[in-house]
Amino acid sequence: MKLRYLMVGAGLGFGAAQLVPSLLRTKFSKDVAALNAGQHEPLLSAYSDDFVLRFHDGDHRWRGEWRGREGMDRFLRNFTAAKIQGEIKSVAVSGPPWAMTIWARFDDHADGPDGERLYENRTVLVLRTRWGKVVQQDDFYADTGRLGDFDRRLSELGVAAVPPSS
Repeated sequence: MKLRYLMVGAGLGFGAAQLVPSLLRTKFSKDVAALNAGQHEPLLSAYSDDFVLRFHDGDHRWRGEWRGREGMDRFLRNFTAAKIQGEIKSVAVSGPPWAMTIWARFDDHADGPDGERLYENRTVLVLRTRWGKVVQQDDFYADTGRLGDFDRRLSELGVAAVPPSS
């Protein structure tokens, strides 16, 4: 009888392990769809008040640390002003619900007013959560040089940067 309970528990655990990434991908895909439409508030709701984003340093408007929900709000306003379109390609998770780590493959691109592709990149986002809220995020880009090139193109097009809070 104990073996039967063990097997049922293992089956439930395996099923939950498969379900969590699927649920997270669905949730974040909806948030990214809203972000692609210029609405960053649904995604912003996933971040804690004491959140920190560490973004690749370089010569571009997204560089450095963005702290708190206010910082993430400013970061996402830069994202939507640049008309970046993104897509979550895959999600993996580890850890318990109170201290989960999420890895997300996120590909993005942006086109100019004439339809010319101004920017395209592949990214891995590493998010650390506390009870369902993102508290830390590190973004790793396949080609970090593209960020600076894209930022210069945005400046040429008159798209002003929203600076990080000081």
